[in-house]
Amino acid sequence: MIIQKANILDNEILTAITKKSKAYWGYSAEQIQKWDQNLTISQDYIRNNNTFKLIDNDLIIGYYSYLFENEKTVKLDNLFILPEYIGKGFGKYLLLDFVARIKEEKIEKIILDSEPNAAEFYSKMGFVKIGEFETSIKNRFMPIMEMKL
Repeated sequence: MIIQKANILDNEILTAITKKSKAYWGYSAEQIQKWDQNLTISQDYIRNNNTFKLIDNDLIIGYYSYLFENEKTVKLDNLFILPEYIGKGFGKYLLLDFVARIKEEKIEKIILDSEPNAAEFYSKMGFVKIGEFETSIKNRFMPIMEMKL
């Protein structure tokens, strides 16, 4: 397994991983379609943001991306794994790589908006819920989480 910087030609694969991973949590195809714009990883997105892919046996099975909010705070914008790899330690592997990479940048805090079904994963990894916001689905709230470094 290796983690390497994604290139702009990975955009379709990363988009497919994002949509399949989101659907894993039981969202309907109709809901995934409604979120299409938010779940699409464009070539410009990869070009303009720090995006790293996880490769296992020449197959991209997951990725993460982040952006700098300011000189002390980074936002983990995406972390997605193909459904057949969820729950097998690959998300943790990606997250630990991300945190190690960020520590080199002298960042003090990581923030993220968690998929509600993934909040427990982030809590186990050291993130704390600091707020939430209602999503486009009534009574579904997205936790805002942070990890101080």
